[in-house]
Amino acid sequence: MISKATTPEQYIAELPENRVEAINKLRKVINDNLPKGFNEEMSYGMIGYVVPHSIYPAGYHCTPKLPLPFMSFASQKNSVNFYHMGIYANPELLNWYTSEYPKYCTAKLDMGKSCIRFKKMDQIPFDLIGKLVQKMSVEDWIKCYEANFKR
Repeated sequence: MISKATTPEQYIAELPENRVEAINKLRKVINDNLPKGFNEEMSYGMIGYVVPHSIYPAGYHCTPKLPLPFMSFASQKNSVNFYHMGIYANPELLNWYTSEYPKYCTAKLDMGKSCIRFKKMDQIPFDLIGKLVQKMSVEDWIKCYEANFKR
């Protein structure tokens, strides 16, 4: 379910009514905790957070004309998905998140490599996501990205 929206506001306006409150809250938590330097924009049909070319001119190695992606989230058919590349690239951050998760949510953790899926809107651990968002600065992400992905 990739949106053709060009702004986060347009993306949210397209959502089913039962997802709007959770998506708005997730966006607010992210923006309230986002380290300086990341930009919010539409990225891959989702609301994304990137390192802009003004900070990292090389851009994303797969498509250098795109800014370096870091996080995003989307309303999918059966869940709200939150994507965090830091969790994928940094085992210590992954371990921190998986150990903290049960303190914030009783639902079983549903997670892929960088994707955390929330099937029930009332079980999204907003406070934990806020803490996760704070864990990596732009500088931390660039170092991690270059060590793990850029060849």
